[in-house]
Amino acid sequence: MPREIVYTGRRVSVAIDTFTAADGSTVRRDFIVHPGAVVILPVLDAETVVLLRNHRWVVGETLWEVPAGTREPNEPLEACARRELAEETGYTAARWTYLGFLYASPGVMNEQLHLFVAEDLTPGPMALEADEQLEPVTVPLAEAVRMCLSGEVKDAKTITSLLLWERRAK
Repeated sequence: MPREIVYTGRRVSVAIDTFTAADGSTVRRDFIVHPGAVVILPVLDAETVVLLRNHRWVVGETLWEVPAGTREPNEPLEACARRELAEETGYTAARWTYLGFLYASPGVMNEQLHLFVAEDLTPGPMALEADEQLEPVTVPLAEAVRMCLSGEVKDAKTITSLLLWERRAK
């Protein structure tokens, strides 16, 4: 049935879908339309990763995260991942591994998060956006996993990336 866009912002839109439920009733659901994003786990070596201290005004906290960013229209996934890694950490990577994708919050948005691992890193300058407050920190992989399991890392994309990579590396 019809989809109505009720708001369009800089990166997302809000839509209302109307459809018929199994019992024949009409249902309206509002949700966020998102162009998708990439998530990058920078791996310095078999035992070391790069995490970000990222201030998130939406939740009012500084979180441990991996680099990530929204895709531009028609931007290839790996090109977006390369761009975001360089902007947020200054690193470029010679080797990329795609881990698949996940839905960020499928009850309220259609965002797909495409997970990458970046290896063979070369440092360079960061190019942060005006509203970004990011601090790259080198962390032993075992410590990053411990931080996930203890609840110190609260960001779902970061937890997923680290635990998938740690499992694959074994």
